[in-house]
Amino acid sequence: MNTMNILDVMRHLPHRYPFLLVDRVLEMEPGKHIVALKNVTMNEPHFPGHFPHHPVMPGVLILEALAQTAAILSYVTEKRLPDDSSVVYFAGIDGARFKKPVTPGDQLILKAEVIRNMRGIWKYATRAEVNGELVAEAEMMAALRDM
Repeated sequence: MNTMNILDVMRHLPHRYPFLLVDRVLEMEPGKHIVALKNVTMNEPHFPGHFPHHPVMPGVLILEALAQTAAILSYVTEKRLPDDSSVVYFAGIDGARFKKPVTPGDQLILKAEVIRNMRGIWKYATRAEVNGELVAEAEMMAALRDM
């Protein structure tokens, strides 16, 4: 499976509205990398308060969207689905940088590349882009754990 529609994404992430932040997977090579899409729309619950006269997607939600993208890649690579017995935890972040604001109407392209995977601990190089321009980047760690 190299691409995913929203139904496939929902099978590979436990998140639901208003916290599901990946709309589609555009490209994926298990164990290597993933490219996903999030359509940023004005009807999202954070925009009335962030900010009423100049809506900007919070940086922490951009990072969360990147973490969810990486989690999909982790589940697909491990040939697992989220269920009551496993979860991917966000375990760490290094070097997070925000370059440009993300606003309603933008298409956020989310990219994650595996740096390493050791004993269920994944490290990813992630970046978010709008119109081919970098808006955020970070190295992230995630842990796939049985509950």
